[in-house]
Amino acid sequence: MKPLLIKNGRVVDPASGLDDRRDLLVEDGQIAALDKKIEKPEAEVFDATDLVIAPGFIDLHTHLREPGNEGAETIASGARAAAAGGFTAVCAMPNTQPVNDSVLVTHYILGRAALAQGARVHPIGAVTKNSQGEELAELESMRAAGIVAVSDDGQPVWNSRVLRRALEYCAALGLLLIDHCEDRQLAAGGVMHEGPWSVRLGLHGIPALAEELPVARNVRLAALTGARVHIAHLSIGSGLEVVRRAKEQGLAVTCEVTPHHFTLTDEACRDYDPRFKMNPPLRSPDDVAALIAGLADGTVDAIATDHAPHSDTKKQTDFESAPFGVVGLETALAVALEKLYHPGKISLPRLVELLSANPARIVGVPGGKLSVGAPADITIFSLEKKWTYRAAEGWSKSHNSPFDGWSFRGGPVATIVGGNIVFRS
Repeated sequence: MKPLLIKNGRVVDPASGLDDRRDLLVEDGQIAALDKKIEKPEAEVFDATDLVIAPGFIDLHTHLREPGNEGAETIASGARAAAAGGFTAVCAMPNTQPVNDSVLVTHYILGRAALAQGARVHPIGAVTKNSQGEELAELESMRAAGIVAVSDDGQPVWNSRVLRRALEYCAALGLLLIDHCEDRQLAAGGVMHEGPWSVRLGLHGIPALAEELPVARNVRLAALTGARVHIAHLSIGSGLEVVRRAKEQGLAVTCEVTPHHFTLTDEACRDYDPRFKMNPPLRSPDDVAALIAGLADGTVDAIATDHAPHSDTKKQTDFESAPFGVVGLETALAVALEKLYHPGKISLPRLVELLSANPARIVGVPGGKLSVGAPADITIFSLEKKWTYRAAEGWSKSHNSPFDGWSFRGGPVATIVGGNIVFRS
């Protein structure tokens, strides 16, 4: 592999505290040198003038749909969409068909991922068999096969006894448990956030309490078992406060927030457009403000996309009948720059930390730093490039984006995985 020399870029590496202009040399899939001036006549040169060089972004929450629903997304198309969004790796949720609850499915996903020319794919295994919440899945065998965490994803582990047992196993195995926090009885029949807009629109609402109660339960069980618990797609201020208190007590609790939840409110559902239907639903302006505050003060650990592709035929129906979920891999960085960095809500190192260093730490995968000898997984992006996102022209097979047609300032320019440029705008 020919050496790659990235010159004149602003290197932002939260792991080392570096934020300065540097050259970066890649050889044999690793970072070989990082210095103010590097010369390598035989290397391919990438001019990163006016661009940011960051450790590769890692998405903690991606749905790739394969096996079982390849019409909406495949591992290959999802990996390419991730690379186009600046992600060098994604963590694939287990709600496939069949569910990733066995070594067989884990091996299948890893095999397909090895053939995809895009982001790396780290499988997440199911907590329970078929994600039914009753009998634990093959946790130890799947860990040995290559999963990085466990989750029943959209099927919350509702039985507290089963969840306690799962957490005890995870603590022993060193596995992270990721939970979708939803009280299904309280949320039953809901299609959007319960509040003034759901009343105005005549739609059944999902109360904030349906998320807050499971968050509180999970924190208590984390304290009891000593296991690491990660709260997926946190969407409410009251739930964030529970996580904040847990961190103050030194508990191993982390959380993620999605771009759509820190950007949009439930008012976006006013036209009954199914592209704004997701679970958790878009919440109130107060919740959005609380999430942004949590992103700024360190309570929130990561920005994750919850990329949930659906075919046009399934999503283009009435609001109540449409499935939950939106795509987000290709817009996450741009939305974060637009709504967090440019308005001065968070610094650039903090943004990179949320997208790279922290996700790598949370799931314990290589990456998240730019140091000699580290894997050459690198995200290069612009702070100023103006562009418009057109979902139909994107890399994902699905187009159900709430940001379709939005114009942005800043976005991905190149994505490098293992020293190979897998995306270049």
